Amino acid sequence: MIIIIRNILSVIIGWVLGGVVNMKLIKTGYQVFPLEGVDVNDMEKLAAVMPSLDSEFFIFPFLAHALGTLVGAIIAGLIAGSHKMKFSMTIGGLFLVGGILVNYMLPGPIWFAAVDILMAYIPMAWLGGKIALKIAKIKIAI
Repeated sequence: MIIIIRNILSVIIGWVLGGVVNMKLIKTGYQVFPLEGVDVNDMEKLAAVMPSLDSEFFIFPFLAHALGTLVGAIIAGLIAGSHKMKFSMTIGGLFLVGGILVNYMLPGPIWFAAVDILMAYIPMAWLGGKIALKIAKIKIAI
């Protein structure tokens, strides 16, 4: 029973903490590359300006999506009581769904949507799962 609880908690905690990393990086991106005259909390105004932004404005969103997924997947893999890689990949799937929705609600350049969806979620979740497995092996060896 404890393994089931750990597995459920691994997804919840990984998703929440990965989301915190994501949002912190998004906010940092607005500080590093401010959108002059645009209220970043107004989704309609943000969506209107997205297609006209230069590529540097997409660095932090990509990093936020990739690193948020990576951190969430590592955490889920470390907490999971069994099937660590499956729970890391579950985080990747959850973040992928969120990424598709964000790319739909805030349509940017097609190149960004393609790079974001193909590289930020599933590959990072897989890498996070591998890292979690390595850390788990180190713990067992000690």
